[in-house]
Amino acid sequence: MNYFLTGGTGFIGRFLVDKLLARGGTVYLLVREQSVDKLDRLRERWGADADRVRAVTGDLASPGLGIQDAVLNDLKGNIDHFFHLAAIYDMGADEEAQQVANIEGTRNALDAAKNLNAGCFHHVSSIAAAGLFRGTFREDMFEEAEKLDHPYLLTKHESEKVVRESCEVPFRIYRPGMVIGHSKTGEMDKVDGPYYFFKMIQKIRHALPQWVPTIGIEGGRLNIVPVDYVVDAMDHIAHTEGEDGNCFHLVDPEPNKVGEVLNIFSDAGHAPRMAMRIDSRMFGFIPPFIRQSLKNLPPVKRLTGAVLDDLGIPPSVLSFINYPTRFDARETERVLKDSGIEVPRLEDYAAVIWDFWERNLDPDLFKDRTLKGTVEGKVCVVTGATSGIGLAVAEKLAEAGAILVIGARTRETLDEVAASLEAKGGNVHAYQCDFSDMEDCDRFVKTVLDNHGKVDVLVNNAGRSIRRSLALSFDRFHDFERTMQLNYFGSIRLIMGFAPSMLENNRGHVVNISSIGVLTNAPRFSAYVASKSALDAFSRCAAAEWSDRNVTFTTINMPLVKTPMIAPTKIYDSVPTLTPEEAAQMVADAIVYRPKRIATRLGIFAQVMHALAPKMGEIIMNTGYRMFPDSAAAAGSKSGEKPKVSTEQVAFAAIMRGIYW
Repeated sequence: MNYFLTGGTGFIGRFLVDKLLARGGTVYLLVREQSVDKLDRLRERWGADADRVRAVTGDLASPGLGIQDAVLNDLKGNIDHFFHLAAIYDMGADEEAQQVANIEGTRNALDAAKNLNAGCFHHVSSIAAAGLFRGTFREDMFEEAEKLDHPYLLTKHESEKVVRESCEVPFRIYRPGMVIGHSKTGEMDKVDGPYYFFKMIQKIRHALPQWVPTIGIEGGRLNIVPVDYVVDAMDHIAHTEGEDGNCFHLVDPEPNKVGEVLNIFSDAGHAPRMAMRIDSRMFGFIPPFIRQSLKNLPPVKRLTGAVLDDLGIPPSVLSFINYPTRFDARETERVLKDSGIEVPRLEDYAAVIWDFWERNLDPDLFKDRTLKGTVEGKVCVVTGATSGIGLAVAEKLAEAGAILVIGARTRETLDEVAASLEAKGGNVHAYQCDFSDMEDCDRFVKTVLDNHGKVDVLVNNAGRSIRRSLALSFDRFHDFERTMQLNYFGSIRLIMGFAPSMLENNRGHVVNISSIGVLTNAPRFSAYVASKSALDAFSRCAAAEWSDRNVTFTTINMPLVKTPMIAPTKIYDSVPTLTPEEAAQMVADAIVYRPKRIATRLGIFAQVMHALAPKMGEIIMNTGYRMFPDSAAAAGSKSGEKPKVSTEQVAFAAIMRGIYW
């Protein structure tokens, strides 16, 4: 037998060609001139040469598919089966493109089948042709379709109508359900249908242990079928005598609800199950106009849009959450009886589908999440860059190809660091600045903008920490003034200086090195924690104002890091700390991913405890306060003797890793 296919190089077509070749026939594929190379690669997949799989150049949008007269004359009367698979199977495609491909393309395919005097025209439609019909849609139903407002639903319905009304050769119509990957290999060519929710499931998995129950939705029934079932059924039905003029639903006779589908794939992806599923009918008592009004509120629309964009879910997909249609498939079941072809249960092959998606289709696989990809050629400013965290961050940014601007108080050290980074190939610009001096901050901002025109990333790292009990600070009000001057006012001065250019460019990112002490309310660090808390609060307010201007803030509640800043406190030599390189990696992650906050789990736990059980948190912190004494310097002693550390102190510090005491 001889076969002619449109869309033969597409997802369903690739598998169908395999089946047709197994029957020993010759397959003619419509391909555009620029896609001939793709066909050569597919021949290798099929294990077929150019005599078995022949290219017919043309175009779906051209009359008669644009097939040349010589080719038409050669094939006329020699095509037993004409399969029309080419169409747009994408709910997010624009209306005009769907009109051209789905409706006009079908008309052109019918003309070609007539010109070729084909034996039978096989039209691959979709369950979308039923629209949003409420109830059970049978294979002999067509005009009864409802709610065809969506372009995808409308064009699939209209293209099938063209076949029913205009086809001049015998025809058969196939309506597959929501086609996903191969049930044995998981192979799929794009993110569509249930795949849109995989990123959400993956994010939940990363955030929560698998045993934690979550809340989900119930939704309507999604009729999902694997591509191998669709192709096996289509191949069998196409070669069964006496079925011309019939329509066949290639669907799951027992489809799962949306909530069940999400749980099946949550199990496959080792994510928590949605134990409580909310049914939209619970809100049926709310008048529709009120529900619609709430949806259209600007904050609701923006929040919904932001969430969907983050998850990669097209807004149009939401209209199918409560899908109301079930599909009767008695004609398909009749023809497939005793063939051994049946729909596998989704839970039996979901793990294969998930695995293929995560290895091959996960959108994050195609995003450059490297520091180099994020900052190369971008102007990045790091304050306090001559030691500790700042130096480690500067080294990372220089290595990643950033246009690195570093600032610090001491000119000699600044020049040494700049020379060292430049020797390693860094593009480094060093400007001396005392960031506790507001006039010096203004001069620094002006110099950077004059020389570089903009700032893409600002890392507010320069800071001062004072570890001293309040009982020893009654006559040291200047401790609070100087920490606030550098940690808060200095950082704010830079943000306010660079922000106008960031807002003008509609892009900018500020990374503030804050402290875990803000989350734990660390004793002895009241001056330091208060200054960092003020910066955190300012950043939250600024982020709310500039959220729609693409100027973002990340606060890093940094745990204890082994830097020169903590050197005077000798007891820290004996407790667990991060290295500057580990801290710099946290900054790099902040620059790449732009989260609102980065904190350790212990820090977040402490914040939650202070919110839910503040007295308990207070007792724990007071215990640590009493266990660890003030340093000799804080107490006014000049003794350089290293304090002795007890096993109790070491054990307590190990449990509370990274917390300041």
